[in-house]
Amino acid sequence: MNSFNLSAWINKINSSTIAAPLIIVLLLAMMILPLPAIVLDVLFSFNIALAILVLLIGLQTKKALDFIAFPTVLLVTTILRLSLNVASTRVVLTEGHAGPDAAGKVIEAFGHFLIGGNYTVGLVVFIILTIINFTVVTKGAGRIAEVGARFTLDAMPGKQMAIDADLNAGLIGEDEARHRRSDISQESEFYGAMDGASKYVRGDAVAGIMVIIINIVGGLVVGMVQHDMAFADAVKNYTLLAIGDGLVAQIPSLIISVAAGVVVSRVANNEDIGSQLMTQLFSNSKVIYITAGIIGGMGAIPGMPHFAFLMLASVLAGIAYIVNEQKKIAEAESVVEDKPEVSTEIEEASWDDVTPVDIVGLEVGYRLIPLVDKAQGGDLLKRIKGLRKKFAQEVGFLAPTVHIRDNLELKPSSYRIMLKGVEIASGESHFGQYLAIDPGMVTGTLPGTATSDPAFGLPAVWIDAGIRDEAQSMGFTVVDAGTVIATHLNHIISLHAAELLGRQEVQQLLDHISKESPKLIEDLVPKLLSLSIIHKVLQNLLAEGVHIRDMRSIVETLAEHASQTQDTNELTALVRVQLGRAIVQQLFPTGNEVAVMSLDNNLERVLMQALQNNNSTGAAIEPSIAETLSRQTEVAAKQQEQLGMTPVLLVPSALRATLSKFLRRAIPHLRVLSHEELPDSKTIRITNLIGG
Repeated sequence: MNSFNLSAWINKINSSTIAAPLIIVLLLAMMILPLPAIVLDVLFSFNIALAILVLLIGLQTKKALDFIAFPTVLLVTTILRLSLNVASTRVVLTEGHAGPDAAGKVIEAFGHFLIGGNYTVGLVVFIILTIINFTVVTKGAGRIAEVGARFTLDAMPGKQMAIDADLNAGLIGEDEARHRRSDISQESEFYGAMDGASKYVRGDAVAGIMVIIINIVGGLVVGMVQHDMAFADAVKNYTLLAIGDGLVAQIPSLIISVAAGVVVSRVANNEDIGSQLMTQLFSNSKVIYITAGIIGGMGAIPGMPHFAFLMLASVLAGIAYIVNEQKKIAEAESVVEDKPEVSTEIEEASWDDVTPVDIVGLEVGYRLIPLVDKAQGGDLLKRIKGLRKKFAQEVGFLAPTVHIRDNLELKPSSYRIMLKGVEIASGESHFGQYLAIDPGMVTGTLPGTATSDPAFGLPAVWIDAGIRDEAQSMGFTVVDAGTVIATHLNHIISLHAAELLGRQEVQQLLDHISKESPKLIEDLVPKLLSLSIIHKVLQNLLAEGVHIRDMRSIVETLAEHASQTQDTNELTALVRVQLGRAIVQQLFPTGNEVAVMSLDNNLERVLMQALQNNNSTGAAIEPSIAETLSRQTEVAAKQQEQLGMTPVLLVPSALRATLSKFLRRAIPHLRVLSHEELPDSKTIRITNLIGG
């Protein structure tokens, strides 16, 4: 027969699982079971130590979510104080006639040492502490938590949209997005819980007043009736014990309330509250000098306590002097580090002086330098790495490295994007502010500098950080200065993907495929097609917004038709047909219905005839027809965009390449598809008829 192994059974129990229920049961047991005076001393000391511990943790937190268990701590500490009040009341009423130490040394110490044995003074001190705790600290912390919960809930949709925007722009990954969504949810739950938990502390303050009154009245009755004590002796014993008991509970309650106020009232950044106070109060020597002068002037007024004021003025002046000297030393060290070495000898010119042009460059004004400086907390470099990775995953090749440099000729808050040494886009981004973008469904207006989103041209406002949550609650998409530049850069790189694909990138793509299918690449290049022809086909695809991730299908199609034609336009059309399913999926990611624009039969017939007649001469479309086609297509495309659909024009395959090239300049976002490129599983719905 196997014996029962008690130690093995205990090890199976998770101590963290049973800790919380055990603590609650013990707290409730304290209200029922009588406790000796020595146990009360230990528990009162523990209560004070726990309150100080909670306060210090609250001072060290950098944001509210760092102490997410605080609402539960408030509840548990409140129950602990109430349990101690009940247990000490039992001891006071049963043993109070024996003397002031009947309920333990802690209550006696608070009754004698802190209030000098004078119950009138003790009663006044107790009432003042309770009023401060009830009407000032707890009420203020509860109000801040209530408002914080309300604004957090109102701002949740805007914050979620900002996370989705960063995710779509490649600035963050799926894990980071999931983590940030969890933080938003936890933040709203935290402030809501703090709003409710603060009611416990306020109730504890009210209960403290009632308990002390009951203890005094009950003690007088017990002492005079049951123990035949004189009225003066009964008042002295029981009043001092009741006041000492109340102070022992109220002082930790006040400490916990201060900790709650600190946690919910601070603005989150990378510093704890102590560092914030030292940095922001004692960093400006000029302000400290002025304060010292005012205090010193007050000390010189006749009748004022000269010693106190003049001593404080001297201390402040000394602090200002030290702060000023430290700033001078830091500036001198910075100048020495940044000072370049000056060479007196001019070197001969060499080929090293000929620097190649950067494929993609980003130039910023001097106020935007902190965005790219890791020492100042700039994360723009990290975001650019993220968007290059997302571009490679979506488009199908690795974009060139973005070279960033400062340009003092630019406006302080301006930047410009360079492609092969030529500016192709520019904008402004204000460091320290946020861009509130109107997606078309906002519910109010914001104070700030009106502008437009540099990437997509949407109306926007540059706002201060203090109204960020308010803007998100109104429906604005709020992004910081670094995100503005990263999003604009990502948009420009996507538009010019064809120019970023060089022969070196094409060779790297082919080398990557040859690792899995070496025979396929060996038969194609250079036996059937040259690298330049493949390069041109891929550029044609990218110029029309077609991703080249499926390089295997592209290479197989080129290998199949290379013996029949070497014309890059014909090869591009054949590849597009093979990639038709992917192209349509890219334009219509959901549903089986394809909403497209189409040409009127008469216009289509005229264009086909004009194309056939001018095929040999290469003449353009007749001007009158071209103007009508361009104007009506632009109007129809805007209607499609207003309905939230991608503007797509469906035409015969013979017209597709010509119309795509012709309409691309006037309508950059228009996509032109041929009938052959549509999969059989898709249903076509004509939304606009052009030329009808």
